Amino acid sequence: MSIIIKTEKQIEGIRKSCQLAADTLDWVEQFIKPGTTTEQINAEAEKYIRDHGAVPAPLGYHGFPKATCTSLNEVICHGIPKETDVLKEGDIINVDVTTILNGYYGDTSRMYAVGQVSDDARKIMAVAQDCLDIGISQVRPGVPFWHIAKAIQEYAVSRGCSVVHQFAGHGVGLKFHEEPQVSHNWDGRTGDIRKMKPGMTFTIEPMINLGVADAVIDESDKWTARTKDGKLSAQYEHTVLVLPDGVEVLTK
Repeated sequence: MSIIIKTEKQIEGIRKSCQLAADTLDWVEQFIKPGTTTEQINAEAEKYIRDHGAVPAPLGYHGFPKATCTSLNEVICHGIPKETDVLKEGDIINVDVTTILNGYYGDTSRMYAVGQVSDDARKIMAVAQDCLDIGISQVRPGVPFWHIAKAIQEYAVSRGCSVVHQFAGHGVGLKFHEEPQVSHNWDGRTGDIRKMKPGMTFTIEPMINLGVADAVIDESDKWTARTKDGKLSAQYEHTVLVLPDGVEVLTK
C-alpha cells in the first residue's frame, strides 16, 4: 500500500485532533498520584475527549475494551485500564491516547512518574524521551524511513538499553493505522528504503527497555505486552508531519 500524502485541509484537521490528544495528556497529569487507579485515568481521559467533541479511537478497536492504554512499569504497551491497578509511589506509567475529531486522528503517549522514582526508572524514561527526539530529528524530505530506526537503535544501545522489535510506529491521520510502518529497531541492514515526502503524517513511538528487547503478550487478555525479563520499559510518542524543509510535531 502507498503512503498517503495529506492535503492542506486534511493536515489542518489532523493538527486539531493531535492538539486535542496532547491536551488530554496534559489534563490527566493531575490524576497521576498514589491511590489513583488506571481505570480512573482512563475515565478522566475519555470524558475530556468527549467533552471536546471527539471520540477515543482505541475503544472497540479490534476488540480493545477501553478508551486509552495505561502501561505500568514492566508493561511495554497496550495495558488495559483496571480498577485493580492502583498507582503507588515509585511507579512509572505510560498513557496512550488517540483521538478522532471530525474524522481525523491524533495519536500520542507520554510517561509519568508517580512520586519519587528509582534511578533505573529515571534512566529509562530519559533514554526513551531522547530516543523519540532523536527519531524525530531524522524526519525531513528525502530521508529513507530506516534512518529513524538506525538513529534510535544506536543511541539506545549506547545507553545500555534495548529497543522493542515487535511493535512500530505507523502512518496516522485519516485512519488509526496507515502506511508506513515506522520501525524503531535496526538490525544493521537497510530497512524501509521509501523516502519521506512533504504531507506525510506518522507516529514515532520507540519502546525502550532496561533489559532485553523482547515483549511477551499476556495470555489472559491478549493485549498487554510486558518485558520478557520483568525489567522496566518506557515510551513516548508523537505524531509528526513532514514539511518541505523539515518536520512539525503535531502532538506537542
